[in-house]
Amino acid sequence: MLAAARTGQRVILGSLGAERVLSAPGDCLARAGESGLARAGESGVKARDRLEHGDGQMSELAAPVTKDVASGDDRPPAASPRLVRRLFPVLAAACLIAISMIASTWWDPWLFGKTAWVVPNDLWSTLVAASRVWHLDLAGLYTRPTDLVTLPGGAVILVPVVAVIDAAGISLRAQGPSYPYPGAWPLAALYEIAISSVALFAADALAERLGATRPKRALLAAAGAVALWSVSARWGHPEDAVAVGLLLYGVLALAQSRVTRAAWLIGAAVAVQPVVLLALPVLLVVIEPKRLAGFLAKAAAPSVVLLGAAATADWTATFTAVTRQPNWPAVDHPTPWLFLAPHLAGGAVSTGPARALSIVVACGCALALRNRFHAARQQPQWSAEILANVVWWAGVTLALRSVFEPVMVSYYLWPPLAAALIVASRSWLHLIATSTVVVAITFGSQANLRGEWAWWAPMLAGLALTLFLARVPLRRSARILAAPST
Repeated sequence: MLAAARTGQRVILGSLGAERVLSAPGDCLARAGESGLARAGESGVKARDRLEHGDGQMSELAAPVTKDVASGDDRPPAASPRLVRRLFPVLAAACLIAISMIASTWWDPWLFGKTAWVVPNDLWSTLVAASRVWHLDLAGLYTRPTDLVTLPGGAVILVPVVAVIDAAGISLRAQGPSYPYPGAWPLAALYEIAISSVALFAADALAERLGATRPKRALLAAAGAVALWSVSARWGHPEDAVAVGLLLYGVLALAQSRVTRAAWLIGAAVAVQPVVLLALPVLLVVIEPKRLAGFLAKAAAPSVVLLGAAATADWTATFTAVTRQPNWPAVDHPTPWLFLAPHLAGGAVSTGPARALSIVVACGCALALRNRFHAARQQPQWSAEILANVVWWAGVTLALRSVFEPVMVSYYLWPPLAAALIVASRSWLHLIATSTVVVAITFGSQANLRGEWAWWAPMLAGLALTLFLARVPLRRSARILAAPST
């Protein structure tokens, strides 16, 4: 005999005297047969308490717990293999690697009539820096020809591929007229795009927790891979993608009340590329005040260790590179903020002060949001609504770099685009609209438009439109959640 009763989202099934209780946060107990009512109620309360107070063994989705009342055993639903759960980012990363390799070695040279491979020049400088780390030459980390301006983690993440290249006896010589086909490019491209894809996996994990269906996550992975092309294959800056990926995993850990894990992840992200500091103030306001000191200490540790080692080896070069953050307006895209940037030798300008201003504005945003995120500090497990809001505001603060930067490069636009796609994955309409704008910005930003307004103004408008389109589903979802259940 099979009996079923439903109240809210709880279902109790009974078969030949045994009931299975499927519980979710906030459920009320359904009525069962007289013989199993007391035991079913007890098990349902225990399952609810475990969900509401956080279980260290919970999956990323905080999946419903299954309780066999007759035996008294907790049996979580069978989890899908990790490869199956992350199938879409795996496929997207594989396609990005294949297409990028074909484009750089065959398609682009043929299309533009070149006799050399089309490779990202910035990557070679970072590979040289990684080679110096591999050979423990920390004094040369910030000296020419590395041109490194990020924290040492940006070079550390490339050490594995440099070690392989070194063992294979392949030169790290940069591409030039006499060296049109750099031998290190196939290995370097495969590796740097692969590690950049951590951002795709983090986005998929967050979309899964937000409740996005598999078809939506497939579109998210495809659009995310297109946007990621600009960062990795086009410009050769895997440190930006890795840092944002670690940041997103840190947000996911906070949503699961794993504050220690979040601190280490976000700390590693900052050590790789400090641009993620822009999102840190928003994340701090969702952490309980009593845990802030420990969180900040752990988050600061990776950067302190790596930067301290580099500064000990060569203080002057390290301090100059990290604080001045030089960029070249004659090469990249100047913005209206250029006149405020201190001028350096060789036609460069210092972008450090503008980036400090961006962090100050991000702190202001966080203070304004403190009361809004009061519920997040009280809930061990964030709701989908809270998580979507946090990710969206992180995207807004990451976009501040593009607002105040005196000299822009195309891949600077990517971090807020990645965050916007995640939030938009909750609705087909908004995911399609947001993906369309993201793809347009990704390819449109590669245009070589000169002038302080010609490139910067349309790109900034595109960022604003992307974040707006991603934000709309949250209001719609709020109305749905507020509606009485039937």
